[in-house]
Amino acid sequence: MSGAAREGGSEELLHGGGSCRAYCGGRAADMALSRSLAVSLAILVVLLWWAPTTHARRSDVRIITDGNWKELLEGEWMIEFYAPWCPACQNLQPEWESFAEWGEDLEVNVGKVDVTEQPGLSGRFIITALPTIYHCKDGEFRRYQGPRTKKDFINFISEKEWKSIEPVSSWFGPGSVLMSSMSALFQLSMWIRACHNYFTEDLGLPVWGSYTVFALATLLSGLFLGLCMIFVADCLCPSKRRRPQPYPSKKLLSESSQPLKKVEEEQETDEEDMSEEEAASKEGTNKDFAQNAIRQRSVGPSSATEKS
Repeated sequence: MSGAAREGGSEELLHGGGSCRAYCGGRAADMALSRSLAVSLAILVVLLWWAPTTHARRSDVRIITDGNWKELLEGEWMIEFYAPWCPACQNLQPEWESFAEWGEDLEVNVGKVDVTEQPGLSGRFIITALPTIYHCKDGEFRRYQGPRTKKDFINFISEKEWKSIEPVSSWFGPGSVLMSSMSALFQLSMWIRACHNYFTEDLGLPVWGSYTVFALATLLSGLFLGLCMIFVADCLCPSKRRRPQPYPSKKLLSESSQPLKKVEEEQETDEEDMSEEEAASKEGTNKDFAQNAIRQRSVGPSSATEKS
């Protein structure tokens, strides 16, 4: 009995030791898992703390739109016109971002304009190549055509190299009437393009159908504008129309008839005088003719006797 008890006790110890080892191993695994979770949480916290700082750095470059472009007329600015699909613009972005970090020290504002989102500004500044950089100082715009590196941008502002560049004429400045009309024209073209895409893609109209709609709209708008111009011209410069003469009163008729009667009487007297003079002249001519005839008759027989 004692031997069996010992064997049973040894088996219990073996089972107890195995369960203790299994418990210790599971606890170690839990500790390792908790450590990995703690490390991942720490990395996440660092990333979350770093993200706002990177976002603040990106905000050094101000976004210029049609709504706030007049801010360029005050202070000193460096503006970049770019397009997301342009490879040269993509290569310039790191240099432009790093240059914007120096904006506060150089007392210059750094901005950029996406011409695909702001077609009005591309027309207002006559953007024909990408990227295009402008310098603005108190409303005077100059086009930057130097090297496109951070160092060159800093030297351009710190050493005031922009003074050697002739500013854009006031006729072609972004605030002039001419450039405002160009901006409106660019915006109209983009609106027409958006309408064409809506007709063809959303409504399913064929291309010729969209062109027909635009042709009819052009004709109707032309007629409407023509009528407006005629109305304005008629209001500003009215035509001289003959006013109907008022019906004369009896007094006016009597007064106006008196000089007419006098004129008629004078004409009648003149005619009578003329008739009398004509009659007298006729009588005189008749008398002369008769005398000449008598003379010829008297001369005729005397000449005949002389011949005989």
